[in-house]
Amino acid sequence: MNRFTRWTAVVALRDDLRNRLFGHRSWERLERCADVRISPAGGDLTDPGAARMLREADVLVSGWGTTTGGRALRELAPRLGALVHTAGSVRTLVDDADLAAGVAVSSQADNNARPVAEYALAMILLGGKAHFAAQHTYRRRRAAPDESELPAGRGTYGLRVGIVGASRTGRRVCELLRPFDMEVLLHDPYADEAEAARLGARSASLDELMASCSVVSLHAPLLDTTRGMITADRLRLLPDGATFVNTARGALVDQDALVAELASGRIHAVLDVTEPEVPEPSSPLWTLPNAVLTPHTAGSAGNELRRLGDGAVREVERLTRGEPLAHPVGQEQFSRTA
Repeated sequence: MNRFTRWTAVVALRDDLRNRLFGHRSWERLERCADVRISPAGGDLTDPGAARMLREADVLVSGWGTTTGGRALRELAPRLGALVHTAGSVRTLVDDADLAAGVAVSSQADNNARPVAEYALAMILLGGKAHFAAQHTYRRRRAAPDESELPAGRGTYGLRVGIVGASRTGRRVCELLRPFDMEVLLHDPYADEAEAARLGARSASLDELMASCSVVSLHAPLLDTTRGMITADRLRLLPDGATFVNTARGALVDQDALVAELASGRIHAVLDVTEPEVPEPSSPLWTLPNAVLTPHTAGSAGNELRRLGDGAVREVERLTRGEPLAHPVGQEQFSRTA
């Protein structure tokens, strides 16, 4: 792409999503820096009308629901110089060959990690205070619970918190925990002791973390090597009264084993994700009093979507000025992310 000519940017998003991502001002900024064309098929890049636009696209703005239908992006958009993704993972849109061919790829994964980390922080604090146990006991007894009815050692002073995964979200959670009087353990195969220390944590094996932390928050990507990483044996390591928080992916956890631990009443869990994404109607997760279920709401929602849209516009502006992307997805990063 020649930065001295006006670029063509194709926006391939559902109308409702596009309107939630981009406010009037951000859309004006986008139109000032590029010739913006809206795909007639929303996120379907295989539609004939979209295909005609893509043949002239310098930049593709994509997001949740954008799909190549299994076809290679470089075949659909032969002159494409950059993919600016308004969501997190780009794996369904590009592959190693696209990156090798020089397509610049940007993702809003960093900005989407912010509300997830904030959600996780809130649940860590509530878990440390034994909020979930206290709420259940209070409702059941219709009276304040006795101290003996709540987990021993409850409170956030000196609370040992385990962060599984030094992902964007995991790192941000570590940053958010810095002001609190807590001990943070971090497990990630790519984060050594020095890296953990920079994040304000101590590096630990997964088994040590599971066995010694009163609150464990899961932030690993779902890869072939991480699927089912939280096994039945590891769940059994959790101390009595511990709180397990999952805002990553349900398939990282042995779901049957998690249900069994919850059914025993030994631990609590906050599950923003499950496997399947919505539990079966007969799943005990719907009725277990020590399981808090939320419908994948930790990520960007409501007005938080504007942060993603604004971030994507800034990336297009940087490209047209000949500046490097602020949130690039490189080859090494691509290989480690879901």
